[in-house]
Amino acid sequence: MKLHDLRAPAGSRRGRRRVARGIGGKGGKTAGRGTKGQGARDTIKPGFEGGQLPLTQRVPKLKGFNNPFRVAYSVVNLDALDGFDGDEATPQTMAAAGLVRDGALVKILGRGELHRALRVHAHGFSASARQAIESAGGSVDIVPPPFGNGRPPARGNALTNR
Repeated sequence: MKLHDLRAPAGSRRGRRRVARGIGGKGGKTAGRGTKGQGARDTIKPGFEGGQLPLTQRVPKLKGFNNPFRVAYSVVNLDALDGFDGDEATPQTMAAAGLVRDGALVKILGRGELHRALRVHAHGFSASARQAIESAGGSVDIVPPPFGNGRPPARGNALTNR
């Protein structure tokens, strides 16, 4: 006996049932699908979600994209800091002076000039602002963000929507 002589025993391999070929045999008329309803139909539209509003309709169109993990800073420039009272500027003292909102992440940018030594605490600094503060005799301290070093919490937190 050779490999090409191997055969399955007679009757062990049944042909598949061909349904919906008239009422003469098994599987005629409704072809085992019952009557009416979604299961009896031929096709369901691609993207159909059982009557729920489909994803393609739920997604907003032509409105742009709002990144829920975006870190939004309140900007303070050097010319605003130059008129700041006191010798130490922290996010809390800047909020008290009305430069930023309370609890906001603060970034110092380099527009304008600083004519006095000032110790500045903020969550971020531009390179030109850092250089201008240090050349005026002040110092720069980076305050860590309240959400740690990872990504901020998703939208809905007061810190990310300022």
